[in-house]
Amino acid sequence: MFESFRQAKEYCAANGIQMVDFKMIDLIGRWRHLTIPEGRFTERIMTEGIGFDGSNYGFAPVEKSDMVFIPDLSTAIHDPFVSIPTLSMIGDIFVIDSPHRRFDQDPRAVATKAEEYMRSTGIADEMRTGPEFEFYVFDHISYQVKPNISSFEIDAVQAEWNSSDYPNLGYKIPAKGGYHIAPPMDVAYDLRSRMCMLLEERGVPVKYHHHEVGGPGQMEIEVEFGGMREMADKTMLIKYIIKNTAFAEGKTATFMPKPVFAEAGNGMHVHMHLFKNGKPLFYDADGYSQLSPLALNFIGGILHHSPALCALTDPSTNSYKRLVPGYEAPVSICFATANRSAVIRIPDYAKSPESKRFEYRSSDATCNPYFAFSAILMAGLDGIQQNIDPVAAGFGPYDVNLYNLSKEEQVKIKSMPTSLDAALDALEKDHEFLLKGGVFSKRLLEIWIEKKRQEAKQVSQIPHPQEFALYYDL
Repeated sequence: MFESFRQAKEYCAANGIQMVDFKMIDLIGRWRHLTIPEGRFTERIMTEGIGFDGSNYGFAPVEKSDMVFIPDLSTAIHDPFVSIPTLSMIGDIFVIDSPHRRFDQDPRAVATKAEEYMRSTGIADEMRTGPEFEFYVFDHISYQVKPNISSFEIDAVQAEWNSSDYPNLGYKIPAKGGYHIAPPMDVAYDLRSRMCMLLEERGVPVKYHHHEVGGPGQMEIEVEFGGMREMADKTMLIKYIIKNTAFAEGKTATFMPKPVFAEAGNGMHVHMHLFKNGKPLFYDADGYSQLSPLALNFIGGILHHSPALCALTDPSTNSYKRLVPGYEAPVSICFATANRSAVIRIPDYAKSPESKRFEYRSSDATCNPYFAFSAILMAGLDGIQQNIDPVAAGFGPYDVNLYNLSKEEQVKIKSMPTSLDAALDALEKDHEFLLKGGVFSKRLLEIWIEKKRQEAKQVSQIPHPQEFALYYDL
């Protein structure tokens, strides 16, 4: 939004800004924030930063936890969800030194280094990224985990399970029957439009929005492409606006991959293509699905490393309740054109050189977007450097419904990890491609794996209600 501190202060004066809010992303992928009165927003902050305890963000050990953040003025927005006029911007994390130096575990620093490494290879100077955001909007959510009770309950007015309520106006959406459904069944149409207007006003161009497959309130907002780190910034802003707009209207939004059993899950499909000097690199009129050899190598790298990528792109135990057959979520490591059952899908409608791209369909929005997008880029670049041919490697193309293949054919295709632990195992074995150019540090990956293993262990130790149905009487 701003190119200089002077511009920021002029905006504050012209718009009656009284507070300045700084948002930093923690290791797992949540925004934290700190706010100061506008009068204390001085130019010294842009060089000296503001101190905070990094250990509470999941980064550093307690004995070395003092850090500072320095605001990035280009990310500033006018926050629409607070009553006191507030200017909000993202902060970059630095280690206290003379001068301060970027903290190598800061997710934004990782994404910055990934783009710098891409340029240093000479392969490309830009990866344009366009995520699709799937989420559910509910009218109620409650949950508890106690020694004697383990339960959750959700509700959505439009869900078919409410069809017998009294009084009732009808117009309930059948299970898995919500795709592009129209009002009055699409009760959140206006809500999504308001979300999109807030995004447009804050520099996030929206391609479209619609009701998704999930009957109990699954939505999708797709945005236009942007640079890789830029889109990671916008991913955080998009989630913030979606969740807070819903909350302000007495509803609750979640990006949880599989909040409803036997319903469609929430993915975050990531479209991507490479450019150099403004020219697209993924197009070849004579190639498979009009893809260039470089694009196919990029695909080969992603598919080759996809089990390890899952630890960063699908980093929750709930992610693997979505990655199951039958719900348009990919479980087979392969590529194809216009095939939603493949990990990598090439949209058949994108035919011009500038639009030729593919999407990685595995990922979901429980990821830290800076880590996820950077890891995808690093895997693709490794595919180009190693000249990985996805056809020769047995990754396809499979232009058929993979769920309908015979068992003999299915066993020929490698499968995605079926649990978070399996994905972490893959990352432990296959991570050298992430260390190139110092993009990811080995210590960062160790911390990530350790924390995610703790999450997986915590969930695995809790008795599940289905276990009582299966075993209580034995």
